[in-house]
Amino acid sequence: MNKKQIIGIVIFVVLILVVVGIKALSNVGIGFNSNLTTVYVATGGGKEDFIADPEVNEILKKKYKIEVVYDSWSNGKTVVQPLIRESVGLGNQTIIDRLSNGDTTITINSEGVSKYDALFTSDQRFYDYYKLFPNKSLGESDRYQVLEGGLTLNTPIVIYSWKEVADNLIEQGIVTKDDKGVYYITDMNKLINLILEGKKWSDIGLNDLYGNINIASTDPVSSSPGATYYGLLLSILGNGQIQEEGLNDNLAKLLSFYQKSGYMNNTPADLFERYLKTGMGGEPMIVDYEKSLIDFANSNPNGFEQVKDDIVVLYPKPTIWNSHCFAAFSENGKELYKALQDEKIQQIAWSKYGFRTGITGGNYDVSDFGIAIPQKITSTVTSLKMDYYNQLINYLKNKGQVIQ
Repeated sequence: MNKKQIIGIVIFVVLILVVVGIKALSNVGIGFNSNLTTVYVATGGGKEDFIADPEVNEILKKKYKIEVVYDSWSNGKTVVQPLIRESVGLGNQTIIDRLSNGDTTITINSEGVSKYDALFTSDQRFYDYYKLFPNKSLGESDRYQVLEGGLTLNTPIVIYSWKEVADNLIEQGIVTKDDKGVYYITDMNKLINLILEGKKWSDIGLNDLYGNINIASTDPVSSSPGATYYGLLLSILGNGQIQEEGLNDNLAKLLSFYQKSGYMNNTPADLFERYLKTGMGGEPMIVDYEKSLIDFANSNPNGFEQVKDDIVVLYPKPTIWNSHCFAAFSENGKELYKALQDEKIQQIAWSKYGFRTGITGGNYDVSDFGIAIPQKITSTVTSLKMDYYNQLINYLKNKGQVIQ
């Protein structure tokens, strides 16, 4: 073997070692994911797949040097329990033991607790309420100061139905279809009254459907989506505004509406699955989020292909946003809030999981989806304040009795 051959072999071996070394460094994060800042977030439900998305987390790590730890919280507990990791069984074991033994003196300011950098709630009313001072008479815990935050992920309340039902509702003057094929419920009051009057599907010409006209929803007493929907109904009955005058009459109508609704699922996922599996005969109309269909289309393209020609998405006019809001408590939380507004992350939120961003739902290309959905959502009512939601839910729960 001559000298040139030996040099060539040495160079080749060195190149291989360099390539292997770079790959190894990449795998362990050196030069890519080193010096990551860990951000701890108390997180409401409804966005589990999005926050676990590998592409989203890769962007956070590589571009923003952030690694996020999301702990699951129910919305209601964020204002009652101390918002620390120990409240959900994580962090300092000594604190966990004290909490489990009934120690009520522990707060977010207690020594040794594991604090959060942010709250990512799944309902705007809890975000707005968290920014208020805690009501100690209701047993509410101390709160962090919200340094920055706002609406981050949005999806409107819609009603899923079927073409035969939608076409019939057009004939009834309840639904209209625009020039882009999008269906809108333009007379929601008329639809509500048909339900309150106990009208049957056959009364409006749908003779193949059995029973009374109904819009299936999750239970507003125990489900955040159901409460949001009933909040929308209360706003519609009040012509877009919630006022003390006429409030009791509208609550009484909603109680009757609630009692006529029959069996209710506790989660939107269960209800949407029933809708798809039982078809028009089983669930002629259901209430859910717009994102559910987009998420389904991406996770089960074959299943979506089978039903897309029959499904109709009805957009109430007005509708209401289900808004996932981010509240930053620390500088690290603020950095994550900014990162979540990254253009690529927001595009993933829409294209894979159906979350809109921005005031009117962003500027996304909806033409290739296969089912008519609006480019923007412009006709909406604002979310009810916590006091009105509590009054509504308590009224339904207690069957109209005022509980002191």
